[in-house]
Formats: sequence, structure tokens, C-alpha cells
Amino acid sequence: MSVPQSTPDVLGDVLRELRFSSAAYRWIELGRPFRIGFAQPGVCGVHIIAEGACELVTGGDVQPLAAGDTVLLPRGDAHELRAGTTRHLISGYELAARTTGSRLSGGGPGARTVVVCGVFRAGEPAHPALRGLPRVLTVPGADGRSPAWLTPYVEALRAEAFEGGPGSDVVMARLSDALLARVIRHHGEVTDRPGWLAGLRDPHVAAALAALHGDPARPWTLASLAATVGLSRTRLAARFTGRVGQPPMAYLLDLRMQRARTLLRDERLTVAAVAGRVGYTSDVAFAAAFRREVGAPPAAWRRAQP
Repeated sequence: MSVPQSTPDVLGDVLRELRFSSAAYRWIELGRPFRIGFAQPGVCGVHIIAEGACELVTGGDVQPLAAGDTVLLPRGDAHELRAGTTRHLISGYELAARTTGSRLSGGGPGARTVVVCGVFRAGEPAHPALRGLPRVLTVPGADGRSPAWLTPYVEALRAEAFEGGPGSDVVMARLSDALLARVIRHHGEVTDRPGWLAGLRDPHVAAALAALHGDPARPWTLASLAATVGLSRTRLAARFTGRVGQPPMAYLLDLRMQRARTLLRDERLTVAAVAGRVGYTSDVAFAAAFRREVGAPPAAWRRAQP
């Protein structure tokens, strides 16, 4: 059996589920020495180095950055940008809050670094797809410029952050969506790290992912999924686990629980209706699985949402 050629867009499906939102960008001019920190739970960061150089610090890791580099922190990890030596840490959020407009400045009297700093939220911060991404995604530049495929988005964001103007926040939000999608897609094309993005590079695993995303409520078994993509159960299990980092049925469970969380936010749907839409014929079985995976019964989880 050949690999199916017409398959749902798994990357697009995941990006829609993540629901990145509330993008805000600022043009920040920093003189050496400086340290600017970003530490706010659930807030993700993207930084475009427009001029100069600095270091990105995340936990115990230090990464040099230069003009043309772009970094994305999709899992909301606390981090800082720094250059030179100083004990004084500026909060990027406080700096933005006390400054009018989109152009900010800070740091010492030394050589200048210019960074377009963006922050955004994932509407589904617990989405399993985020666990499949590294804490930092880096797109290196060359000769002080971003790669050609990223340049249009970077230049447009730089212009909006520098100049502002009516409707600028809306424009930047749309540009941010495109930038994030391109950076994540690029990572999937080059990464060897196990995860759903790496799985998209294997035609059979990609077909399996597309089948699961296309109809997660179907009563899938390893045998039926293997038949769909034209592999034996053993070969599919090995290839899927090797590429994605977890077995197919474990991935399906994560996908169903994520879909359930999204559906439970719709107060018009009963728990039983949600159960049916994610592949459970028994709302009791669904409630037990949801509690085991999420940590609370569906109804209680729904009441706890803001």
C-alpha cells in the first residue's frame, strides 16, 4: 500500500490549536553593559537582533547572538539578553510599561545593540506540541542579515516596531503569526530532535500524524493506523516512536486530551458530547482518562478556567 498523498496540514492544525496571541513588539536600543530580563509565566519571547551583539541566557545556557539572528522561546522560559558585565537587571516588561511608544532604550554608555523584542502568549500553554519544541529556536543570520526566507517578516516587524502608527498592534500581530509559523516550520526541516515536527519529515510517520489529526475520534488501533499508512504494526511503531519520541497510541491520547480541553471551554457542550467528539463512547471512561492525564475531572477542570 502506498503512502496517502492527500493529507491534512498537521503543522497548520497544531499552530491553530496553540492559538498564539497578544503579540507586542518593541524596538529597544541598549548600550553596553546591559542585562534585560523577561520572566513572566506563560509569556513567550521572540528577539530579532537588528544591530550589535549580545548573549541570550536561559537557565544555565549562554548563547552568543549577532545582528541578523532571530531567536524564539516558544515554551515561555524565563530568559535575559546581556552584553558586558553589570549586576543591574532591567525588566523588559517594566521598561515597556513605563515608556510611551514602541521605541525603548536602556543600559550603559558603551557600544549599542538594537533588538526588536516581541512577546506573545500561547492560548494553549499545556499543549503537548509545545513539549515537542526545544526551549530555544534559533535562526542564525549571515553578514548581519536574516536568511532570505525570513527577511520579509523581519523587515516588516522592524519597521512597525520602529515607526508605529495607527493599527500597528494589529499589523504586528498578523506579522508575528507568520514569523512564528515560518520559524517553527524551518526548525522542523532541519532538526534531528525527536518530536512531531521531526515526524513530518518521514512520509509514513507524517501520514500517520495526518490521519490522527484529521480524525482523532476514530477508534484507532495500531493495526488500523498501520494499514492506513502502508506499514506493518512493528515498523510503524518503531518509526513513529523514533521520530516523534512516543508511541502512536500515546500520541493519540495526548491529542485527544488536548482537543478535549479546547472543547470543554465551550459551555454549550456537555461532558458527554465532548467525550464523543474525542473518541470515547463512554463519558465515564473519558472522565477517568481525562483525570488521569490532566489531573482533574472534566467538569472541575472546566469550572477552573478563567
